[in-house]
Amino acid sequence: MFMVGGDSGWTLNFDYQAWAAGKEFVVGDALVFKYPMGHHDVRKVNGTDFQYCTVLSHQGALTSGYDVVELTTPGRKWYICGVSDHCVLGMRLVIDVLPSSAPSPSPWSSYKAARRLGGLMA
Repeated sequence: MFMVGGDSGWTLNFDYQAWAAGKEFVVGDALVFKYPMGHHDVRKVNGTDFQYCTVLSHQGALTSGYDVVELTTPGRKWYICGVSDHCVLGMRLVIDVLPSSAPSPSPWSSYKAARRLGGLMA
């Protein structure tokens, strides 16, 4: 689970792309948008609407102040605040969601593979 914006939350005057840089988002993760209810919202949009900060009425707004967004599919995801000019002022986030990771190999299978490759001394 990722708290969008860390301790700052979903707010104005914050660099969300810098926050997202270096983080790995995978299917099964969740984003939490935390903000004072009534001051902001969260809208999932497409790339064009993200680029131009377009807010359409059919883009259901999340407004609870503690919105949890499950990442259920891989691909690029765009989120904006649809209140006033907040998106234009930087309240927008784009991330790439990776497919869920394959399960890690068991320690025993890792040991056997390393032995075959001569990586462990007997």
